[in-house]
Amino acid sequence: MNLHEYQGKTILASFGVGIQRGIVAQTPEEAVAAAKKLTEDTGTGWHVIKAQVHAGGRGKGGGVKLAKNLEDVKRIAGEIIGMNLVTPQTSAAGKKVHQVLVAEDVYYPGASETAEFYVSVLLNRATGRNMIMYSTEGGMDIETVAEHTPHLIFTEEIDPSVGLMPFQARKIAFNLGLSGTAFKEMTQFITKLYRAFVESDSSLFEINPVLKTSDDKIIAVDAKVTLDDNALFRRAEYASWRDEREEDPTEVEAKAVGLNYVTLEGNVGCMVNGAGLAMATMDLIKMAGGAPANFLDVGGTADAKRVEQAFRIILKDEQVKAILINIFGGIVRCDRVAQGVVDAYKNMGDSINVPIIVRLQGTNAVEAKALLDASGLAVHAAVQFQEAADKVKEVLQA
Repeated sequence: MNLHEYQGKTILASFGVGIQRGIVAQTPEEAVAAAKKLTEDTGTGWHVIKAQVHAGGRGKGGGVKLAKNLEDVKRIAGEIIGMNLVTPQTSAAGKKVHQVLVAEDVYYPGASETAEFYVSVLLNRATGRNMIMYSTEGGMDIETVAEHTPHLIFTEEIDPSVGLMPFQARKIAFNLGLSGTAFKEMTQFITKLYRAFVESDSSLFEINPVLKTSDDKIIAVDAKVTLDDNALFRRAEYASWRDEREEDPTEVEAKAVGLNYVTLEGNVGCMVNGAGLAMATMDLIKMAGGAPANFLDVGGTADAKRVEQAFRIILKDEQVKAILINIFGGIVRCDRVAQGVVDAYKNMGDSINVPIIVRLQGTNAVEAKALLDASGLAVHAAVQFQEAADKVKEVLQA
């Protein structure tokens, strides 16, 4: 589950990590009130207005701007709230901005220069260990840094049996070129950041930039946080932060009825049980000359009602030109799925206006085929995997 910047910073602050303080606002008037409150609490004279959407590169799309007075705050907030923000990480249509974060200006003058760093904590799936990735090139896209200056990216892997060791935090601060007070501040920042990552059950914490202020404080100016969905049952507060406005509406609908669904960009809808079979089915579609329009796992308890719901969700995508149903009857019974196909046709009528290829193997597969044959429906039956692929190719070329 992705979080907004202000939510990620709330988690960081709860673990004692230094952050750029801010207040979220839904309207320009709330933004002005937030700016006044920040001035009272922090003494900041200028404010940074940041669009709150689940996408990086907000500044490049005009979603992060500096306000030098309250008139600027109101005007900029009014421009950003309600806009469709297009960034390198959104579609061409962009994402609608519903709220902004009014943040303090942390680039204040002082005795020494400021510096920006990149720091993230994530799981290295190749080693099964958490990893801290960091760079002196903060404020830039880490992909660009990796492509052009890979020697400026450092990694530190954490042994799960002992956790982050003090020498590792010091090593990170040293590699970032810090000394004195800033060195000590960075070691504390890294230690608290890693603790926040582990104890919040996150799968990603990306801070870009981490700022060394002119008076040698270390603070998170941004926060991109992804929580592990599988751990949300024990993080009720975090779970309540889900912003469904930022998610694909079809995926939200599918989740509500217990379907595992991810929207893709192809032309063949998939209805499969089991993630492994679903991945193999998508490969099969590609080999047949098509492209999967979705990942959809109906699960091991698929029944007629769930199959009909899956049909309705797949057909919301106007790009779908055919649907491939590929079910292995292990836990689920093939005849139940077949009954779901029949019921869907009866209940949805002309809404099902694309060819359907059905491959059912396993428990009660014979009964399932008999049920489909007796229904008189215009479905394309397949027995073998390759046969299903051939029929996909056939209907797409028809």
